[in-house]
Amino acid sequence: ISGPAVMALADLAMYAVVLSLIGRVELAVTTNLNVNFLRKPGQVDMIAEGSILKLGKRLAVTAVDVYSEGQDGLVAHVTGTYSIPPR
Repeated sequence: ISGPAVMALADLAMYAVVLSLIGRVELAVTTNLNVNFLRKPGQVDMIAEGSILKLGKRLAVTAVDVYSEGQDGLVAHVTGTYSIPPR
């Protein structure tokens, strides 16, 4: 499983977390994505667990932990920021 695939999964998890809190907002976009790759993923399903660190009026800061299903240890730890356009 490639690094860009892990990043895409993490970005999708961040998007889901943010939109679950603010509702459907057009043009909410990723402004920052930082990935720490910690170990090689297994050839199994990937699991991403996202959380919100801070939700403001214009920015949402998130964290995502990515695992290989059934295996111990993180594959990647991701932090990111979403820009929320004014309503």
